[in-house]
Amino acid sequence: MADINEYTGAMKSTLPNTLIDQFQRRVTYLRLSVTDRCDFRCVYCMAEDMEFVPKAEVLSLEELYQIARAFTELGVGKIRLTGGEPLIRNNVMSLIKRMGELPGLDQLAITTNGSQLQRLAPELKASGVQRVNISLDSLNPRKFRHLTRHGNLDQVIAGIDAAVAAGFKGIKINAVVLKGRNEGEVVELVKFARQREIDIAFIEEMPLGLIDDHDRVLTFCSSNELQDIIAASFPLHPEGDPQGFSGPARFYSMTDSASRVGFISPHSNNFCHLCNRVRVTVEGRLLLCLGNEHSIDLREILRGDDYSLEKLKWAIVNAMDIKPERHYFDNSEAPQIVRFMNMTGG
Repeated sequence: MADINEYTGAMKSTLPNTLIDQFQRRVTYLRLSVTDRCDFRCVYCMAEDMEFVPKAEVLSLEELYQIARAFTELGVGKIRLTGGEPLIRNNVMSLIKRMGELPGLDQLAITTNGSQLQRLAPELKASGVQRVNISLDSLNPRKFRHLTRHGNLDQVIAGIDAAVAAGFKGIKINAVVLKGRNEGEVVELVKFARQREIDIAFIEEMPLGLIDDHDRVLTFCSSNELQDIIAASFPLHPEGDPQGFSGPARFYSMTDSASRVGFISPHSNNFCHLCNRVRVTVEGRLLLCLGNEHSIDLREILRGDDYSLEKLKWAIVNAMDIKPERHYFDNSEAPQIVRFMNMTGG
């Protein structure tokens, strides 16, 4: 982790209103984790017996708001709340309502496992959330339970339907596909999305954290393989590279449906040259790249005796200089990054 003094010391006369890294990529998208805790234990995301961040090290709701405000004032137009499972954090709706009123925030989104959506979807919509991503890796109750270790499929489907009824601007299913587990369900998952006229994205498993449930080398399923499987039932028409706030998925349309099929391919189709996002973990680490450890500690600034919003913003601006050009995921059994996905922030 970088020395925070290096990133707060270089204050110039005027703060910029945009974030641009050394490769001339403009950062317009923040993924902000509000908790590392979750009511599921998905096999590709967490160990079954997890050690979570001590509560004293977790950012308060006010500290999370200060980070959101700083980024929006630096030209970030999209914030996605992540976890863990963001909707299980105590009083999280108060944070969401405040963030929904931030000037300059064009899009407030959330990624969730769907377990709390049946009761919270209308309130999320009323609080300014426009887009919702929902994890759904299987439509088989037994298999879903095995993949999530604790999840209830009926509860998640009810949450998805509640989100559809609430009328969000965009809803997307996210499915991580593991060979030998759920690759045989991809067409059924596309049909599920088509029935509800929502999008779906298939994600190559990311090598984050030491897991003991499966061998990532043996379970890896590439986007190209999945695209071939789906195209046999539903011809796919490419929409081109991701644009604006769309995130890393490359989407394909279908002539007979409003739904789109996306593929997120950190292994097989690197998207780093288009990267417009950074992450902040729940303990305040500003991660400049999902697949690298380049980071600075924003919590130290937030809890410093001399805290100011300006100081926080300068640290963010100067941190753009260490955003790397790309990640280098490979399919080796040992992960290059030992932090779990729930600690990374969705």
